[in-house]
Amino acid sequence: MSGICPQVFSKNIGMEQEERRKFLIEYLLCEKDARAEIPKDEFSQKKLLRALFNVREPRAADEEFLRIQDEYLGEELRLKGITDLADLAPVEPDIYLWQGDITTLKCDGIVNAANSKMLGCFCPNHGCIDNAIHTFAGVQLRRACADMMKAQGRDEPAGGAKITKAYNLPCKYVLHTVGPIVYGKLTAEHERLLESCYASCLALADKNRLESLAFCCISTGEFHFPNERAAEIAVRTVREYKRQTGSEIKVVFNVFKEQDHAIYAKYLGANK
Repeated sequence: MSGICPQVFSKNIGMEQEERRKFLIEYLLCEKDARAEIPKDEFSQKKLLRALFNVREPRAADEEFLRIQDEYLGEELRLKGITDLADLAPVEPDIYLWQGDITTLKCDGIVNAANSKMLGCFCPNHGCIDNAIHTFAGVQLRRACADMMKAQGRDEPAGGAKITKAYNLPCKYVLHTVGPIVYGKLTAEHERLLESCYASCLALADKNRLESLAFCCISTGEFHFPNERAAEIAVRTVREYKRQTGSEIKVVFNVFKEQDHAIYAKYLGANK
């Protein structure tokens, strides 16, 4: 233990989920030398804890904190429920369409729509996939990304991919890719970069011998890439990659919204 906030380490054996949550909140507040009254209701406690996770800078944490964080996130995952890729049916050979929370999907790898800093979303309780993946993976993921980016020595350009462990997620790895940001009219360069995101992730997954990979809807939402064109590029790129390389990797197109499910179902012929 580093000696930070020793008063926080008073209860650490046989904790219930609420006790773990309060412990983590107290630790993170103390780490920031901040004071705040811990809300009494579960929803507000979870919102505060997620916000504290989101704004925490990449740094080491005490083994005690990591142990209790991992126990807490593991129990939260159990309560949400895990979806195993093995239980899903493909819409075509080795290709799946699944609507759900990508942080609960058990497969070899999931794709994170990252930004060029590759450190996760620092906006408290933001609804982006980057925020969710970093929140439920735990603070180890941001530290790993920071080490990776320090070694790289520059921001990550759009169209490439990096890989890290997944820590507290049910998948084994997270592949991080920076999609193009669309301001104004969609251009051929935007489309080329989005295609590169998918191809780079697939190549990196194969290089690391992943047998399955789940894609989120890269560059849509906050990055303003039109949803339908993004889905068309995603499906075409995956099909072409598998045809050209002979890759047997199983690919999941993960969507969260009904709108995206309908779009992908059209391009995958899943409505037939």
